[in-house]
Amino acid sequence: MGRPSPRPDASLTLEAELVYAVKADRQPFVYMYEPPAGTPRLVGDYETRRVAIHDARAIKGGPLLDVHGFALHPHQTALIDAYDEAEVRSVYYPEIERLVLQATGAREVLVFDHNVRSGPKAQAGQRGVYEPVRRVHNDYTYASAELRLRQLLGAAEAERRLLERYAIINVWRPLFGPVRDTPLAVCDARTIEAEDLIPIDLLYPDRIGQNFTFTYHARHRWYYVPDMLADETLLLKGFDSADDWRSRFTAHTAFDAENAPVNGRPRESIEVRTLVFFPAVPPDGARR
Repeated sequence: MGRPSPRPDASLTLEAELVYAVKADRQPFVYMYEPPAGTPRLVGDYETRRVAIHDARAIKGGPLLDVHGFALHPHQTALIDAYDEAEVRSVYYPEIERLVLQATGAREVLVFDHNVRSGPKAQAGQRGVYEPVRRVHNDYTYASAELRLRQLLGAAEAERRLLERYAIINVWRPLFGPVRDTPLAVCDARTIEAEDLIPIDLLYPDRIGQNFTFTYHARHRWYYVPDMLADETLLLKGFDSADDWRSRFTAHTAFDAENAPVNGRPRESIEVRTLVFFPAVPPDGARR
């Protein structure tokens, strides 16, 4: 797949407040459903930090999934109604499997879930719709990625798959563009260190998941895609079992852009999560 042409325009760099975690003695957690009466949805210590967010289109050659932890790919979809779960599963899931296969050179791709996000629709109580997440995070930890694979595939199949390189890759796309309200910021994976990571428990009615939140560091380098369109997708590395030169995950968050037009169209988006399996012997390749 080709990549959108770089646009090296320094004026497209923004400054914005991002919500970072703060290390504390208590284990942070968040309810992924309506919590019991009197219980806060999110428990943990957080702070806001003002950071520069750069134009991802200006990265020479485009961002690379295995280097930066994210990649931008054009993609036309036949999906008409992203709020129709049956249509998403029948039309969009196969499209995304083909996209990720082509983008990564994987042997097999399995879509396993998706989220649709719209602030106004979520606030109005529309079922199955969520607000953008304004908290720096990655969707999996080392432990929860393996646990999710076991939950999805079963014990025997998971044991076989764990002998291979596998990854979890999210595919994020706006439903309408250009996106100027609540765009997505992604962090260059090369600027993240182990000391930045804080696991947070995700409480579901039937299980407990976990993802990473992040503490602030000035070395973090943030990007966004200016005026992202509905025929563009961002692939985000959520986890990679390969412990080598490749990025293993990245951080991302929605943010409030100060240049967003007043009374502009609120962002609506869909994100799909995929399990990605690679050939048993990966092709040789020098780090780029």
